[in-house]
Amino acid sequence: MRHHTKDKGDLATAQVQVDLIERGALVLLPLTEHAPFDLVAYMNAAFFRIQVKYRATSRGVLPVHFRSVWSDRHGVHAKPMERAEVDILAIYSPETRHCYYLNPVDFAASVSLRLDPPKNGQLANVLFADDFTTFPPRPLSRTPGDD
Repeated sequence: MRHHTKDKGDLATAQVQVDLIERGALVLLPLTEHAPFDLVAYMNAAFFRIQVKYRATSRGVLPVHFRSVWSDRHGVHAKPMERAEVDILAIYSPETRHCYYLNPVDFAASVSLRLDPPKNGQLANVLFADDFTTFPPRPLSRTPGDD
């Protein structure tokens, strides 16, 4: 199957919607594609603005960058994520077929979530993707930006 960038984004958004509905959330969609979030989930009397990302793995790691990237006739552009406008970053991995949920304020510019244990056995400061499958995400027990 051909995976154009927009197709990947559509697939990720659909997978996150299914995951949230299975968890009992009501999923709401904005009427514009220019919103800083892709969907809103309503669960346990709370609303969550969610930005969705499709991320492929690289050597057992799921790289997550807190930025928006787009291209136009002037080239490729990137800007940091407006963290005040998004409550949760949802990551869909096609390799694992799972959704991972992160609170953007818990991290600096990027974070790496491991799918496999490091080959050198180091576990200090290692974040495993399986620890980010809860919705809404649990607060981290470390200082934000320590990644």
